[in-house]
Amino acid sequence: MRLSAPTFLQINQSSTTTSGCTRAPKPARTVSVSRSVTHGDTNALVRQSAARKACTKVCSSSFLSSKKKTKFDTGLRPRRCVAVKARETENMGKVGFIGLGIMGKPMASNLIKAGFQVVVYNRTQAKCEELVKLGATAAETPAKVVEECDTTVCMLADPKACLEVALGENGIASAITSGKAIVDMSTVDAATSAQIHAAIKEKGGRFLEAPVSGSKKPAEDGQLVILGAGDEDVYKEALPLFEVMGKKSVYLGEVGNGAKMKLVVNMMLGTMTTTFSEAIGLAEKSGLNRDEFFDVLGAGALQSPWYTIKGNAVKNELYKPEQVTFPMKHMQKDLRLALELGEQVNQSLTVAKETNKLFLEAMAEGLEDCDLIAVHPVISKKKK
Repeated sequence: MRLSAPTFLQINQSSTTTSGCTRAPKPARTVSVSRSVTHGDTNALVRQSAARKACTKVCSSSFLSSKKKTKFDTGLRPRRCVAVKARETENMGKVGFIGLGIMGKPMASNLIKAGFQVVVYNRTQAKCEELVKLGATAAETPAKVVEECDTTVCMLADPKACLEVALGENGIASAITSGKAIVDMSTVDAATSAQIHAAIKEKGGRFLEAPVSGSKKPAEDGQLVILGAGDEDVYKEALPLFEVMGKKSVYLGEVGNGAKMKLVVNMMLGTMTTTFSEAIGLAEKSGLNRDEFFDVLGAGALQSPWYTIKGNAVKNELYKPEQVTFPMKHMQKDLRLALELGEQVNQSLTVAKETNKLFLEAMAEGLEDCDLIAVHPVISKKKK
């Protein structure tokens, strides 16, 4: 017995405002998502049911926002409805995901929950078990992941780990064949990214670096900002994945630009964190109430989700490794790489250098696996 489930979605793209100008609304378009499935394909029937429900309304977040495009920026994309997403997950086939740490695990989980067929690998195989329960398949080596998948995503801790997974024994490069795509979402320096790119290209593969801005909570919520650079065709093909993992993605041109952008952003994040810690210390030692300082900060131009999150961490002393959202050792690694970039381009980074020293001091006290805000008690006890 075969069941046919034709569905149609009316998408009305309402008018949007860009740089003060109003674009006229586009006429509604009809997207057919009809397909047939066998009686025993339970998952397919579930997806069809979701598609039928989606046909009665446009996805609630039709446009996150609209902004003027530049040659580097594709802008924010509309959140596509369930029916269209279901079709995209099928068209992509199996997707590999290597690296299931603080960031990689929730990112891969979101892909599985969105309906993608995901093949996972992690150096500590036990980390694969929870995702297998969600529906993933576990592979024994990075090479096995690439053999099974046309597109493989990597989310690893540092340049050393990336090079080992890419170029080591049973690594990614050993299994690359013509047309296979690697999307490296790790935070590395531009030189490491270029080295991996060269190895993939030599085997006939395609490469996109796509580091992310955001920590554990945005990764869990699918609210990352994705910084793509490299093969633009791979970037376009990976947009359905990025749609699930992030709230915005940009294309930045040649390989290396994504890595550089991520380092610039994280350098700012590190300096913000230490400045915030110093400000808390100054407020408290001046006799001011810490909560009132947080309230004033949140009401003015310096209001920031980052300060809200880290202010709560300071208030509740959420410093321990099991409470981590962004490990201190990873922030210090990013600062080190940003300082190296500054040397290469002859840019003075005085504040970043001092920030790096503060994180190194905290790490010397055994706090490297704690959240980066654990630098606060180290800073607060310092004297002039």
